[in-house]
Amino acid sequence: MEIGVFIPIGRNGWIVSTTSPQYNPSFELNKQTTLNAERYGFDFALSMIKLRGFGGESGFWDQNLESFTLMAGLAAVTSRIKLYATVPTLAVPPAIAARMAVTIDSISNGRFGLNIITGWQRPEYSQMGLWPGDEYFGRRYDFAAEYTQVMQDLWTTGVSNFKGEFFKMEDCRLSPQPQTPIKLISAGQSDAGMKYIAKYADYNFVFGMGYNTPTACAPTVDRLQKAAATSGRKVATYGLFMIITGETDAEAKAKWDLYKSGADHEALKWLTAQSSADTKSGADTNVRHMSSEVSNVNLNIGLLCGSHASVARMMDEVATIPGMAGVLLTFDEFVSGTKEFGERIQPLMKSRRHIQSEAPTQVAEVAE
Repeated sequence: MEIGVFIPIGRNGWIVSTTSPQYNPSFELNKQTTLNAERYGFDFALSMIKLRGFGGESGFWDQNLESFTLMAGLAAVTSRIKLYATVPTLAVPPAIAARMAVTIDSISNGRFGLNIITGWQRPEYSQMGLWPGDEYFGRRYDFAAEYTQVMQDLWTTGVSNFKGEFFKMEDCRLSPQPQTPIKLISAGQSDAGMKYIAKYADYNFVFGMGYNTPTACAPTVDRLQKAAATSGRKVATYGLFMIITGETDAEAKAKWDLYKSGADHEALKWLTAQSSADTKSGADTNVRHMSSEVSNVNLNIGLLCGSHASVARMMDEVATIPGMAGVLLTFDEFVSGTKEFGERIQPLMKSRRHIQSEAPTQVAEVAE
């Protein structure tokens, strides 16, 4: 089973709370997180993009770095781990995204891939005059398909004359081409999203779902795998999980209870209101699956909460899901979290026995 880290590009990571660790994103924080991941044999690091936060007392995601430039910097200081940036398709033209991807492919020596998002939060784009109107909700995967086709034309042939509804290329050129094929990720789970994934993506993400229920997402994984099979292509599925751990199950649960007690209701209310604006494209975002069982404090990401041994056992359960290729992990604290995972959890996992961590090196600690 492959393991990736969803690096903390936005304020406070993925916990919408005033009692969880409070921190702002920085290159140093993300560098130390990614170097830890590389040191402990993680397979990839992925950064999201968010152009407007949720506010509230915690200022959740009000500070957010830019994905391409962050990953370019990380490409220069890493040597093995695969790196994925996220492109907001409404804000960056496909020919520019294709060129930026090739540039980071060069910096990383072929370790770069791209996460494609269509945009579900209207204020992110309307604030810049880029929102095409609410009819876009029902057409966003058609838009993404044309966008992706332009990029793939440029990456494979160096030229695009694509003519579609949304994009019209006129002898558009790109050189050099990437050293290795640029792998694509998408997290769509609606029918339209899965159709897009089946045709264009190499990887897709599903939300773990549930509190300490590692295999709850199995039906979604199966559904996505069946959709991919219709295209004759192989698409690897990864589950998104948050790790909350401690020396004992009780210690880990106490942390989680503390975080829940500080839920930033103002930020969560704003988030839910934005997600309800899309009534046309189906349930693609984890926001629509908010569950009191898990608590919306962690955006309904699947939660694995327990001692190091308990989390290792649950991770091995995830590995048994048919069609599950790996996981994308978030933590309450990312520098200490990736270190603790690498030293205390991963060695206990049967599904990661093949991993050999690099020898520890001296790395300056950063405040979270």
